Amino acid sequence: MTDALLTNAAFAAAAAQATPLEILTPPHPVLRQKARPVRPEDMQDIRAVLPGMFAAMYAAPGIGLAAPQVGISQRFLLVDLGEKDARDPLIMINPEIIRETDAMNIHEEGCLSLPNQYAEVARPEGVRVRWTGIDGATIERDTSGLLATCIQHEMDHLEGILFVDHLSTLRRNMILRRLAKELKRA
Repeated sequence: MTDALLTNAAFAAAAAQATPLEILTPPHPVLRQKARPVRPEDMQDIRAVLPGMFAAMYAAPGIGLAAPQVGISQRFLLVDLGEKDARDPLIMINPEIIRETDAMNIHEEGCLSLPNQYAEVARPEGVRVRWTGIDGATIERDTSGLLATCIQHEMDHLEGILFVDHLSTLRRNMILRRLAKELKRA
C-alpha cells in the first residue's frame, strides 16, 4: 500500500482479498506471553499482516483481535464495532490506558481464542487510551461502554491475560476444560 492508503479503513477493506490468519487457542504459549513494544522497523511487517488479521476477525466473527492471538508477540490490536456495511476499524499500536473511570461496567465477554465460551467480566466503564496509529500519528481518545470493554479485553492479550483470568479459579477452570473438550472433538 502507498502512504496515501495507510488508513484503518484501507487495511480493513483489504481483508476481503486476504487469507485469514489462524487464531490461536490455549494452551498456545504466545497467548500467555507479555508482548513486546512495536518498533519502527516492525511497521512493514505489521502492515503486511493487518489484512489477514482483519480477515480472521471478520470471519470469526469478532469485534477485536490482538496480535498475540495470531502468534505475533507484539503490542498492537484491532477493534471494529461497526456492522459489515458500516465498518469502523481501529488499529492501535503500542496502546496504553492513561486514565480509567472509577465506575465499573459488567459485560458478557467472549474471545476468538476461546471460541463459544462466555462469562460476565467487570471492567472500568470508561478509559482514556493513547496509541500510535498506522500512519505514525499519536492518538488519544476517551472511550466508554462496549468500545472501552473491547479495548481493555484486547489490551489484556498484550499482557498475556485472557478474559477468564478475571473470573474465579473454579469458573476459569470450568471454561478452559469445556474449551479443551470442544477443541478435541473438532
